[in-house]
Amino acid sequence: MPRRTATMLASTLVFIALLCAGVFFKVPYAEMSPGPTVNTLGSADGEPVLKISGRKTFPTSGHLNMTTVRVTGADYEMSLVEALYGWLAHDNVVVPHDTLYPDGKTEEQSTQENAEEFSQSQESAKVAALRELKIPVTSRVVVSTVVKGSPSEGRLHAGDVIRAVDGTEIKEPGDVAEQVVKHKPGEDVVFTVVPAKAAAAAEKAGNKEPQGTRKVTITTVRAQDDNRAIVGIQAGTDHTFPFTIDIHLADVGGPSAGLMFALGIVDKLTEEDLTGGRFVAGTGTIDDEGKVGPIGGIDMKLVGARKAGAQFFMTPADNCASAASDTPDGLTLVKVDTIADATKSLAKIRSGDTEDLPSCTKG
Repeated sequence: MPRRTATMLASTLVFIALLCAGVFFKVPYAEMSPGPTVNTLGSADGEPVLKISGRKTFPTSGHLNMTTVRVTGADYEMSLVEALYGWLAHDNVVVPHDTLYPDGKTEEQSTQENAEEFSQSQESAKVAALRELKIPVTSRVVVSTVVKGSPSEGRLHAGDVIRAVDGTEIKEPGDVAEQVVKHKPGEDVVFTVVPAKAAAAAEKAGNKEPQGTRKVTITTVRAQDDNRAIVGIQAGTDHTFPFTIDIHLADVGGPSAGLMFALGIVDKLTEEDLTGGRFVAGTGTIDDEGKVGPIGGIDMKLVGARKAGAQFFMTPADNCASAASDTPDGLTLVKVDTIADATKSLAKIRSGDTEDLPSCTKG
């Protein structure tokens, strides 16, 4: 065999071997890519994303799109070739697997956590939207979860309304732990609660004052990680709304749609069209007070929004520097700290007065 032919054959075989090695050699990385966007003013799977009953609503136009990020599953094993391709592709991001699934978290655990965060984001979006519109929302501190095997198991139940601890009125979830840790492990704590069933019955009867308030004495134990006294519950906030707001959106998780859900609710309850027919997308967590928080995957969400046709993107202030470093052409970033910031900016977008919109800058 001629030397040149032998050299070419050897090179080809080496190339094939390297290619096979790259395909079969697995690396501890995961990939993020732009996901679909959904108009919170529109429909998904044949149902309105936002459905409000018991209150007058108004026609809307334009878009207020929430944005998403696709990620590879916790059990997916990425090959070296796929990782190299992802690093070279502009619209994708390859990150260490532990970034998306820390502490060996399984896909099932991650899905459950995302579902819980998504549900909480919907609740906060409703509260923030109604408070922005000065519509009263009744809030109360409740037992959110009871730890199995803890002193509270069988004594307190999820949904119980916590009125007081040791006679001190409870106004915020954090007040509960503040009162409990005043004790030493082994001491008694007295909870004044309205049982979950009684609270639900009062709400069903038109938000009447719930009956059946009782006192429950629980003996504290020592926390596993330090010397704090605990009773084994997680306190949370439950809200009663003056009318019904349903959010229908499947196969989405995490808290990052909160801002856009809140804006969609405000738009439907406001006579003036919030967008003026413009295509606005965005992202950001939101709390009950309307504060907008940062999210992950901002670069992917910008790409997804622009591909969908967005002209403006509501950007959490803490994500601004990253977003401004690589903004798709034709997309204007709008910096937001609160839902009030967002509605003010939408008024400018609606009127066409966009020169002085709050903008994002690099670094």
